[in-house]
Amino acid sequence: PVELREVVQHAVETVRPLMESRRHSLTLRLPEASLHVRGDLVRLSQVVCNLLTNSAKYTDEGGAIELAIERGTSVGGEYDEAIVKVRDNGRGIAKDVLSRLFEPSTHEERLNSGAHGGLGIGLIVVRGLVQMHGGSVEARSEGSGQGSVFTVRLPLLAGEDLVLTVAPAHSPAATAVAAATVPGLRILVVDDNQDSACSMTLLLELQGHQVNVAHGGQTALKLAGEFRPDVILLDIGMPGMNGYEVARQLRAQDAFADTLLVAVTGYGRASDVKQTEAAGFDHHLVKPIDYEKLQSLLAARASKGRQDIPSPVAEARVETWVGNSSL
Repeated sequence: PVELREVVQHAVETVRPLMESRRHSLTLRLPEASLHVRGDLVRLSQVVCNLLTNSAKYTDEGGAIELAIERGTSVGGEYDEAIVKVRDNGRGIAKDVLSRLFEPSTHEERLNSGAHGGLGIGLIVVRGLVQMHGGSVEARSEGSGQGSVFTVRLPLLAGEDLVLTVAPAHSPAATAVAAATVPGLRILVVDDNQDSACSMTLLLELQGHQVNVAHGGQTALKLAGEFRPDVILLDIGMPGMNGYEVARQLRAQDAFADTLLVAVTGYGRASDVKQTEAAGFDHHLVKPIDYEKLQSLLAARASKGRQDIPSPVAEARVETWVGNSSL
């Protein structure tokens, strides 16, 4: 059982830097009563995150985005359902594209036509994950310049379905899970590609890590000072301040002497590796990242022990979430 307000919290925190960079206003409309669905918290968060990211990309700066959760009844009244809506006043969607919006062919078509940013694979992922949760997703728009509304419908759990069966603490299954789990680390993901950052964040959170995201060099330096990460996954080719400069400024501070600094880049020549080493990186990973290699690096870092330092960013996020429903 997953509570949808928790899903929203994870998604909003991930996409917040993008919203702030584009000066969007985000309004949350959440029900007072808890609504539970059966599913995976990380994957459902990815669904909402991808929809918010899509709206942010196709809404001009200073635009308005709304995320609402409602309770409804399925067609025919067979079961209660949770309805998640993401609405924006952005560029809208042409009517001839709407019916094919969640198809890979539409994504390729938009990319080949040189459309701004393409549709991204986010919507294709959304459809797949929603269907795996027994739900559906649809998009509506009055046309170009008229904004859009994405609606996800998921079956609600009845009260009697909310009981969890938990394995005893010393059972063989629980022992095996504990042995395979890497202790949670504080990880800062720095990447100007929002889709890539969102996917990496949710993947790391699934492993039990505490993750923060920055989409630019200056933001990364600020968050690193507040968040005090154990690990920083740092993209190199960012506009403005690139990854090399961020790495040099971090290594110039004693506070980051023991931080695991991993370069994430599309370049893998020997000269590129030497350049990252000179900038102070510990490792050089080429995109697309070998996740097993990353897991090995994180496990090695975790074996050294996590610095027990309070996270001002995490504490502030909880306070902001509880006290203010608008961004």
